[in-house]
Amino acid sequence: MGVRRSCAAFTAAAGLMLGACSGGGGGQLAEQGGPTTETLAPGAPIPVGRLDAPTTADEAATELADVEAALRSDDRDPATLDVLGRRQQLAYQAVAANPHWTDRVIAHVPTTVRDAVRANIDADAALNELTGESAAPTTLPDWQILEPEPAPALRSYYEEAEAASGIAWQYLAAIHLVETRMGRIHGNSTAGAQGPMQFIPSTWESYGEGDITDDRAAILAAGRYLADRGGPDDMESALFAYNNDTRYVRAVSGYASVMLDEPRAYEGYHGWQVIFGKADGTVVLPEGFGAR
Repeated sequence: MGVRRSCAAFTAAAGLMLGACSGGGGGQLAEQGGPTTETLAPGAPIPVGRLDAPTTADEAATELADVEAALRSDDRDPATLDVLGRRQQLAYQAVAANPHWTDRVIAHVPTTVRDAVRANIDADAALNELTGESAAPTTLPDWQILEPEPAPALRSYYEEAEAASGIAWQYLAAIHLVETRMGRIHGNSTAGAQGPMQFIPSTWESYGEGDITDDRAAILAAGRYLADRGGPDDMESALFAYNNDTRYVRAVSGYASVMLDEPRAYEGYHGWQVIFGKADGTVVLPEGFGAR
């Protein structure tokens, strides 16, 4: 069974799995501006339609060209990168909600970032296929959304795991992104998976050391598990063991490929938020949501 059959967010279905499982894409962005039952009190869900997302394919192409170039620039100010990541996610969300834009968007971004844009769109599409098999939920999930550890700290954990296991840090970052939005989502899956890398407790007993909810401990355990399942020589098999669905493999591989080609793309993903698709609209679950 591997780590678990479904990420915590596979339970969210229509629009995301747990974290990306709260995908960069997915959801019902086409319903922009529509009313929702959520309020805008601190920590409350924010309707995606109230955010500044592209509304046409040309707008999406322009936004992605600007954002992807900026993420690859020498300006590594954390606050700037965080904003770029959020803009990037909304643009990909818009494309995922309007798949007929895809060819035009890819054709109209610079060749320097075209492969990255294509890989991100494909990864989002894979997650949408995976989560779109179930009916959209009518209620919000029982999660807490907390601030993730800083990007440099998480990257140090990924690199530590790579040194110990041989698994490229970019794959570990991509799994962390897909599973819990790099540690933002705190909640269990319907399969009983736990922690930022979504381990079933029985698997954790074999590969984990320490606290299953700790980012560093979970990332190191994921490296051990993937190495024991064929990585790094056969990452496709290792990822399939982690979650036995080819669409999951396609999504993680897509995000990882972008970071393997350009490591600075990682900071953009670190800024991605938890976007959750409900039957009555798509919302962002901000940091602070569900906190007790």
